[in-house]
Amino acid sequence: MFGIESSDIGIDLGTCNTLIFIRGKGIVINEPSVVAVERGTRKVIAVGEDAKRMYLRTPGNIQAIRPLRDGVIADLESTEKMIRYFITRILPRYRFIKPRMVIGIPSCITEVEKRAVEESAFKAGARDVRVIEESLAAAIGADIPIFEPAGHMVCDIGGGTTEISVISLGGMVVTNAIRLGGDEFDESIIKHVRSVHNLIIGEQTSERLKIEIGNASPDKTIEKVEIKGTDAITGLPRRLEIDSVEVREALKDPITQIIDEIKATLGKTPPELAADIVERGIVMTGGGSLLKGLPKLISKETGVPVILAEQPLDCVALGAGKYFDYAKGFDSARSIYDSLNG
Repeated sequence: MFGIESSDIGIDLGTCNTLIFIRGKGIVINEPSVVAVERGTRKVIAVGEDAKRMYLRTPGNIQAIRPLRDGVIADLESTEKMIRYFITRILPRYRFIKPRMVIGIPSCITEVEKRAVEESAFKAGARDVRVIEESLAAAIGADIPIFEPAGHMVCDIGGGTTEISVISLGGMVVTNAIRLGGDEFDESIIKHVRSVHNLIIGEQTSERLKIEIGNASPDKTIEKVEIKGTDAITGLPRRLEIDSVEVREALKDPITQIIDEIKATLGKTPPELAADIVERGIVMTGGGSLLKGLPKLISKETGVPVILAEQPLDCVALGAGKYFDYAKGFDSARSIYDSLNG
């Protein structure tokens, strides 16, 4: 009644968006990972959606920052301020017991980068901080029975990283992670439009193209969108109509890299678990998995069924929020693993 209860919080600290899950309430925050600060004083002007509207449009005295790059913290101070701002919004101001936080992280980050995540959470007001690999969190969030003695493959495509893991008995048997995700999709479109049309476009225009007409495999209908940018030769504003075939060509390289990583992970998977995956399929999560035609293309290239999770954008946050419900299972699975391995 007086705000003395503890809260368990799951956080998907994403390169593009931050999602926060609170036990009993669900996803309460889903906003861009952007912080706008005053130059010199570093005073926070805006966070999240409000800050994103300022991104690359700010006057000289305001700086809009994306504090995470490639799935890791690039600006520790801004990350801490962003988490603190979101936590203050969703929890009572006066609390005697600080919350426990579980944060999804890419498996490819270093120990230094991992400590930076934990430090930012403690500074934001957590009393206990746990980190969990994003693909494992995504599997929990997608309601995959991870403690079964069977193989489950998860492909989580975030804004800055893609992680592919084979999970069995509550642990990751094989995992591959690359620092490539939705941001790389956007960058590939920007490079293509400049090299082919001599037109310079921004990140938001590129993201709009990806969402509206982006596709990974040929479609019967060719869609077109008009975009605006700066002519690379004259420096003047210019309009351009671009179609979905051209956007697919622009996205070819990053998509090929992701498919190659999936194939490599399948190649490292023990035969019995691989047989389970052929039967159960690959579960796709993360915002990048929503690219039109991508599950179909991956299935065609690997020969394995591909299933898009019911809430692909929310899976990591949901899984992180449920971590403490699964903690005993993880301890039990670890004991079994230790006994099997002497």
